[in-house]
Amino acid sequence: MSTSLLLIAALIAASAFFSMAELSLAASRRLKLQQLAEEGDARAARVLAVQEHPGHYFTVVQIGVNTVAILGGIVGEGAFTPHFQAALGYLVAPERAETLGFALSFITITTLFIVLADLVPKRWSMNEPERIALALIGPMLGLVTLLKPLAWIFSLITEGLLRLSGRPVQRDNTITHHDILAMTEAGNQAGVVADAEQQAIENIFELDTRRVESAMTTRERIVFFSLDDDDALIRTRIADDPHSTYLVCDGEIDQVVGYVDATDLFQRVLRDEPISLRTCVGLVKKVLIVPDRLTLSEVLTQFRQALEDFAVIVNEYSLVVGVITLNDVMSTVMGSLVASHDEEQIVRREDGSFLADGITPIPDVQRALGLEALPHSGQYDTLAGFLMVMLRRIPKRTDQVVWEGWRFEVVDVDSHRVDQVMIARVAASEPEGDA
Repeated sequence: MSTSLLLIAALIAASAFFSMAELSLAASRRLKLQQLAEEGDARAARVLAVQEHPGHYFTVVQIGVNTVAILGGIVGEGAFTPHFQAALGYLVAPERAETLGFALSFITITTLFIVLADLVPKRWSMNEPERIALALIGPMLGLVTLLKPLAWIFSLITEGLLRLSGRPVQRDNTITHHDILAMTEAGNQAGVVADAEQQAIENIFELDTRRVESAMTTRERIVFFSLDDDDALIRTRIADDPHSTYLVCDGEIDQVVGYVDATDLFQRVLRDEPISLRTCVGLVKKVLIVPDRLTLSEVLTQFRQALEDFAVIVNEYSLVVGVITLNDVMSTVMGSLVASHDEEQIVRREDGSFLADGITPIPDVQRALGLEALPHSGQYDTLAGFLMVMLRRIPKRTDQVVWEGWRFEVVDVDSHRVDQVMIARVAASEPEGDA
């Protein structure tokens, strides 16, 4: 009995070894292993190499697991059945004692293998995959070398079946931005990454999809100078509307001439020199003009290439629709890290509803409401644009649109511009669409 128990314990340990070797390799994070390899850990480099070509490795694992399972059944049946049968012989008939003894022996050996050789080792490997993989890679590679001929035959058969079924033979280790976002979300849930930091990372990846309209200063809010503005008017406008950069036009806003830095104007004011945009040489600088279909990522590229941080946005008719600065783009990325509560474009109210500006970017609306997508995506960039597309007209006060259980109600319109929108949950029975 003692010999059989020792043999069963050895088989359970062997099965646990193969289970841990299999799961730890599959669960090990490639980025973590690369970091360890760069720090000089040779074992991490070997784990990475096996992850690239895991065929022989997993073949040896399966050979070991199945061999141990078969031996465990044989040894377990012979070790426990006679003892259970003898004990039950005092309670039931011999024939029934034999049947019950075999059943109890099967249950006992199966329970031991499930708990000690499978569940516990795999749970351990899931919790510490890299540490387990590093510890077991040496012995496993030794077994792979020992059983290489047998492993080669099984791997060849396996790869042939995978190719016939049209499935990939090798593991795809490509890392996408979805993988990175999933990792940051996991870090946020673990308390390692703060909410604002996670939001900033998400915003960075959205630069490739957000168009300039979502971050620009719109046409009606642009403060600009005309070439013929006199000294007094310029000084008054600087005092009333302080900005770092001012657009300069020839009479009207669509006749763009260039821009002027506030620092240049302040220097002339401090030296008590007259300000004349038409005659002062070098005061008005050439401005970067970009189309309104660019994304924020493309605008950043334009800024870098032109060595500028200010641009005018025009539409296909060469009409000015807004201006954008490098600070506008970075504010979009940093989000709540730099924006105060008063500057938020969408605010959650105590009753669970939201009050949003019409110019709130669609990604911010989707994030606040937990929506994967909105209808007719790509035809608009802001909440006001969404309402226009859904209503097929200029929104008016009290206009409503219902989508995915949310009611979007226009509460304030200023000169055909959607200023404020109330967003609230609706009853499940309320039909979707415009009202």
